[in-house]
Amino acid sequence: MIATLVEPYGALIVSVVIVALFVAFAREWRTPEVSAGIALSVLLLLRLVSVEDVLGVLSNSAPATIASMFVISAALVRTGALEAFALLFRSGARSHPLRTMAMFLVAIAAMSAFMNNTPLVMLMIPVAFTLSREMETSPSRLLIPVSFSAILGGTCSLIGTSTNILVDSVAQENGMAPFHIFEIAPLGAALAAAGIVTMLLLRNLLPERTTVSAVSHSESSKKFVLEAVIEDNSPHVGRKARDVAAFNRPDRQLIDVLRANFSLRRHMHDVVLQPGDVVVLRTSIAELLSMKEEGNLTVPETEHMQSLGTRSSAIVEVLVGPTAGILNKTLRHLRLRRRYGIYPLALHRRGANLAERFETSPIEVGDTLLIEGAPEDLRRLVEDYDLVNVAEPSERGFRRSKAPIAIGVLIAVVVGAALGLMPIAGLAIIGAATVLVTRCVEAEEAVQAVDWRTLGLIVAMLGIGVAMENVDLVGEIVRAIAPYLAIFSPLFALGVIYLLSSALTEVVTNNAVAVIVTPVAIGLASGLGVDPRPFVVAVMFAASASFLTPIGYQTNTLVYGAGGYKFFDFLRIGGVLNLVSFAIAMVLIPVFWPL
Repeated sequence: MIATLVEPYGALIVSVVIVALFVAFAREWRTPEVSAGIALSVLLLLRLVSVEDVLGVLSNSAPATIASMFVISAALVRTGALEAFALLFRSGARSHPLRTMAMFLVAIAAMSAFMNNTPLVMLMIPVAFTLSREMETSPSRLLIPVSFSAILGGTCSLIGTSTNILVDSVAQENGMAPFHIFEIAPLGAALAAAGIVTMLLLRNLLPERTTVSAVSHSESSKKFVLEAVIEDNSPHVGRKARDVAAFNRPDRQLIDVLRANFSLRRHMHDVVLQPGDVVVLRTSIAELLSMKEEGNLTVPETEHMQSLGTRSSAIVEVLVGPTAGILNKTLRHLRLRRRYGIYPLALHRRGANLAERFETSPIEVGDTLLIEGAPEDLRRLVEDYDLVNVAEPSERGFRRSKAPIAIGVLIAVVVGAALGLMPIAGLAIIGAATVLVTRCVEAEEAVQAVDWRTLGLIVAMLGIGVAMENVDLVGEIVRAIAPYLAIFSPLFALGVIYLLSSALTEVVTNNAVAVIVTPVAIGLASGLGVDPRPFVVAVMFAASASFLTPIGYQTNTLVYGAGGYKFFDFLRIGGVLNLVSFAIAMVLIPVFWPL
């Protein structure tokens, strides 16, 4: 009955659902995969797509290929295959900063062509911080180029980014021949080279931002945590903790009061000290000595307080990636103090500190947490939850003896695809199985490494793509715009497709753009009587070339928080990079794929 009622308006309804979905993406009403899932559910309820259609989407090779490449990338990280490379640049950073920056960005682009760029950027963020200290500059001068270089490098091969794989898969479903793994390499290499040169020439446009982690690494910020118990005869009994001058000085900060092993930190302003309370102070060695001289503290005990000991304390900033174990949880729920002896101090999200509600806000991808604790406790937390300490390269135990296997598997996948031995999906699955069997990465780590949210989004968008086919929405769009574009040259139509894809990918996810725009590009090319391949290439590159905003691409989101950037910092150099990419694409696409 429902299908009968809506069938005459099918194309209009699907159009409305897609527009509403794009608005939801842009306004971040929910996470992209949730919004796409809701849109697909609406189409299912209206019978504009069937359950069989949705299940048929699972036979698409793109999700399996992307998941397998995530696993192979995780093996490269886990075996330390990239660690040696990361440390190569430190030696010359101080004496030749420009050359070091250029080599660093070129190497990131080269690696991004063969592995997923999200874990690559997560690995390179701490290296960028290390290099910035050697170069005596702000990390914000390096982190945007790191993300942009990874994006540009991903355009150099078919497996460089999930967008390329998805566009190729959608194109094949629309009757096109599959892309060769290096078919897009000439254009990708030209774009990457031009992009890196542009960033180097315009490096003065990169903002100088002071990150919390950069400040915390200065010598003057080295602190200790002191825990002391309030005794029965202490003059502090009955006083508000915040009113005790000895606990609240510029270099002596009260960070917690423990009562019966429960933290009263969230109600600190109202805490009245009682006998047996444990006061937790953050202070320097100089202040510890001052407290001793003042009589407020004598180690191990005084007439006022009995010291429970001091321990070295570090303040670090950790980045929350898409595989972090604390995603969607709150700091209050995690109870880091009880489990790890660590205190969360601040939560930074999208250019702002969540000072008021940071302990009750669910943690999202790209958030950066400022935490304090003993160095060994911090390392344990970072490893347990797969976080990234942005201030230093990971100290996690690498399986270096298995690095040759991980590298060999990646090379085998690339060579096998280049020789056409098997479709890329099959090679990637075999490669993922190999790194698991040889324990380059454990099964649990592999599952965690896969960005299931991206895969969920891709499956939902492919289902919406089927709905577009069912109601002939692509045909309707092509019939509406083809007459207007026919009066111009095919190059003009190619530019329209590129600009449309580029604009959409800045406000919605690039994988959604790939699914929606690719069939339109193919239909438009066919309607104009030209080869659709260059139009598909335009979608592939434009959907990946997201430089204007920190939300258009996941690697931009990761460096957004870590670099302490403001939203429009990306626009400064990203706008120029978008224009350069468009110009090169319009010149070279017709050269490599004649219209």
